[in-house]
Amino acid sequence: MKKIFAALLIIVIVAIGFFFAFPEKIAGYFIDYERGKAGLVKKEIKIDDHKIVYLEGGRGTTILMLHGYSANKDNWPRFAAFFTNNYHVVIPDLPGHGESSQLMNASYDAASQIERLHKFRQAVKINKFHIVGNSMGGWFAGAYAVRYPDDVLSVGLFDAAGVQSLEKSEVVKLMEKGESPLLLKDSNDFDRLMKLVFVNPPRTPYPFKKMFIKQGLANRPFNEKIAKDMAPGFTSLESDLPKIEAPALILWGDQDKILDISSVPVFEKGLKNYKTVIIKDCGHAPMLEKPKETSDAYLSFIRGIGK
Repeated sequence: MKKIFAALLIIVIVAIGFFFAFPEKIAGYFIDYERGKAGLVKKEIKIDDHKIVYLEGGRGTTILMLHGYSANKDNWPRFAAFFTNNYHVVIPDLPGHGESSQLMNASYDAASQIERLHKFRQAVKINKFHIVGNSMGGWFAGAYAVRYPDDVLSVGLFDAAGVQSLEKSEVVKLMEKGESPLLLKDSNDFDRLMKLVFVNPPRTPYPFKKMFIKQGLANRPFNEKIAKDMAPGFTSLESDLPKIEAPALILWGDQDKILDISSVPVFEKGLKNYKTVIIKDCGHAPMLEKPKETSDAYLSFIRGIGK
């Protein structure tokens, strides 16, 4: 009995040691689990001078999901899990983000990114598709629908950038002071950022927190470049909204501190064909904070347009 207890104790100690010594490996296992649970497989493809890494799974009509600024493809699997039984889901790391290429001599303004997305969809042989994006991804989803209307069945705008909100958000006020509130300052800045993104920040196990901090700090200089590239056209989608022919879903967290909910009437004024859904007690990333409620609203929307 003592030998069994001793053996179990050694196993526990080794497991704990591995947990803290190799947090990125542990986080990687959980990320792979979430992707697998959603029926998604990681792939990559070369588009001109960029490697683009993406997740793909399911069958049927395609939904292309676009993440926000300084984020990556793994913002979507919990949301995507509600769709891969009936839809074909594709989720790229947008160039400059995640595991896709980061090239200092390339531009990451909206026009350049939309052109890369178009080449990407051609390369992976996607025909007509639903496109949905969060934050920067929402801006790009709308801009794509403007430039390539024949590709797009519908547009999902989840707390989307690209317009001038009627009221300034907490983040916009900080940016006007010269700060970069969406980027980690140091290893102690993680909790502040989580409170900025979420109303109720999810519990983040040590391996994930360690990985996010390491990646966030390493990517900060490049994310600053991306922000600089995008800045001149940050509200450029607003004037183009009337050009969007596809039906659109405007979906917003009612307590978004990054892009104020007063952006909603701006989108409503510009779009021809839209539906609006407000998610209560939710921040900037509804597909992460409230995936079931958000997926229900989005599924109802795309089913409602009959495609």
